[in-house]
Amino acid sequence: MVSGNPYFRPLLWPTVATVIALTILIGLGLWQIERLHWKLDLIATIDARMAAPAAPPPAPSEWAGLDPKALEYHHLRLTGTFRHDKELYYFSQGEEGVAGYDVITPLVLTNGGGIVLVDRGFVPEEMKDPALRKAGQVEGVVTVIGVARAPQARGQFTVDDDARRNIWFTRDPRTMGAAVGLGAVAPFYVEADATPNPGDWPKGGRTRVDIRNEHFQYALTWFGLALGLLAVYLFYHRSQGRIGRPKA
Repeated sequence: MVSGNPYFRPLLWPTVATVIALTILIGLGLWQIERLHWKLDLIATIDARMAAPAAPPPAPSEWAGLDPKALEYHHLRLTGTFRHDKELYYFSQGEEGVAGYDVITPLVLTNGGGIVLVDRGFVPEEMKDPALRKAGQVEGVVTVIGVARAPQARGQFTVDDDARRNIWFTRDPRTMGAAVGLGAVAPFYVEADATPNPGDWPKGGRTRVDIRNEHFQYALTWFGLALGLLAVYLFYHRSQGRIGRPKA
């Protein structure tokens, strides 16, 4: 007698392999969903910090135990005197890919006497010499408003810093400060806002918040692969006469 009920007789090893692969693919998709929520929270935190009014920096007495990441993207208002004789040069690019440097100048704070490295902005390569931009070498007490940044991590392919030539490829305040004989400096640096400097150089406002958030697309990819694998598994079993045919 033939029964019209559909049936399914799975093959052992294709089933084992498919279950393992599906577990991995679905797990990767769920991990990307978790990363998505983490990234959305991070973006919201940065937006809130960037929108808040500028505040005084942490006192130098607090720097030893300070977590720079907790301060990052907060607007700070610094008052002090620039040490132009200790300028540092971070290799960078300006508009339309023009090669040049971010001029990083130590600022001796009026309140507490600590030193904060301030990324004052970009100059093209031909303007690196301070003598060519004397108007921008502001003397006396100044107030700088900018965004706090944590030290940059050195990537696997980052070019080595050239302390002898004072050319830097990562912005690590304490390493840079030690190289020019500053001693202890703040564990963070500040990117100055776009307020024009005398003589137009350096050009500030270099803070870029460009956080990629493609985790939703990645999650769809992993879940899509899982569905595709399941479809192939079922189609294979159907082609082998193990699914969808009536029992004899």
